[in-house]
Amino acid sequence: MTKPIAHARRLSLVSLAIVSAGLLPGAVAAQEDQPNGTSFVDTFQKIDNSRWYISDGWNNGPHQNCTWSKKQVGIEDGALQLRFTQGKTGARDYACGEIQTTKRYGFGTYEARYRTATGSGLNSAFFTYIGPTDKKPHDEIDFEVLGKNAGQVQVNQYISAKGGNEKLVAVPGGADQGFNDYAFVWQKDRLRYYVNGQLVQEVTDPSKIPSHAQKIFFSLWGTDTLKGWMGNFAYGGSPAVMQIQRVAFTAEGDKCQFPESIACKLN
Repeated sequence: MTKPIAHARRLSLVSLAIVSAGLLPGAVAAQEDQPNGTSFVDTFQKIDNSRWYISDGWNNGPHQNCTWSKKQVGIEDGALQLRFTQGKTGARDYACGEIQTTKRYGFGTYEARYRTATGSGLNSAFFTYIGPTDKKPHDEIDFEVLGKNAGQVQVNQYISAKGGNEKLVAVPGGADQGFNDYAFVWQKDRLRYYVNGQLVQEVTDPSKIPSHAQKIFFSLWGTDTLKGWMGNFAYGGSPAVMQIQRVAFTAEGDKCQFPESIACKLN
């Protein structure tokens, strides 16, 4: 199996200018790029290397103050643990964790139950992404909790590298204080975001709905420079941790896979 290489992800409010004109699609009438991933539920009893690739040995650019390290990804207390910790790693003073699927997924329901890290300047993210590293246009669908205010989650999507669709949604009790359920239902003509089973954002404008099959990511990273967006960074003295108990993808048309699934409620 060919392992994915480092992706140059265009983050919210950060222009990495990586999509060439030759890759930009015209009007899209249906799902582009046939997905090769099928429905699954993963409760992280172990890390399935056929499903997941652990980012290791690079970073996403100068805005990121940590280097992805496989040492910061593991299973503990029945959950996947992504850590952010101090320690010289390459050119960075911190190491952080990211995991991504080896396959690409299309229209359907994406769900995760997790607890975010605590700390200003940190970003705990659950998202889907495809881009120029995979020789595709940049499409992306995001849940991002910024440690400066863990009482909110930012939802957003990119279409051919064009974002600007951010919305902040309340997470009662704080995303870093306990486990919460985050889900989105991605269809050809509609994209819906859910937090703890409640619909918090609905998109029906075709120009704002991604069309390319994408990989699923979880990441925890920090910044010294994106202060206006992520807040002032200050290391808390001990590792920050993002914990993921469950992730699931239910392909459009498939039966729901567990009782709490949004897919069960919508069918």
